[in-house]
Amino acid sequence: MDKFVRLEGLVAPLDRANVDTDAIIPKQFLKSIRRSGFGPNLFDELRYMDIGEPGVDCAQRPRNPNFVLNQPRYQNAQILLTRQNFGCGSSREHAPWALLDFGFKVVLAESFADIFFNNCFKNGILPIVLPSAELDALFAQVDATPGYSLTVELQRQVVIRPDGKAIPFSVDAFRKECLINGWDDIGLTLRHADEIRTFEEKRRRDQPWLFA
Repeated sequence: MDKFVRLEGLVAPLDRANVDTDAIIPKQFLKSIRRSGFGPNLFDELRYMDIGEPGVDCAQRPRNPNFVLNQPRYQNAQILLTRQNFGCGSSREHAPWALLDFGFKVVLAESFADIFFNNCFKNGILPIVLPSAELDALFAQVDATPGYSLTVELQRQVVIRPDGKAIPFSVDAFRKECLINGWDDIGLTLRHADEIRTFEEKRRRDQPWLFA
């Protein structure tokens, strides 16, 4: 996965609590196990006026003009601002896949569902927990300022507002190292490729009947 060190990105506000994974990517789109192609169906039931089905060209579907991601000022946003318990409901890795495919690399919330939180790190998304007071201030500033952007510095563990205020956040040291280096589970394993290869060669020599 891509390395994450620093991001300066446009912010899109989703002022909702308890957004579950079925709202993030509805169940009918879970047939594919590829990590790409889910972006057009992110928040499908909120973005479109009809019922979404796999294989349908979303460019031809009627959009909900009141939904935030359909508003021109939030196009190409990379940071999602939301409320508590984001990503609750069923455990599906397709949820972070859809967010990432749409373009989001950071999610700011008061809290996250545990499985979704873990899946974000494994797929290169940085989920950041902030106090409700800080989120309230960010929502107000985003609403009042078209083109509102934030800078996220993972090494320093701060979210920097346009006025210069730095908001600290916590992140597990191991997860931080993985994001900075772009290591997903496969990447972590491949760090030991030489040792794995040596073990396999030794086993082939010592137990050749297993490879007959």
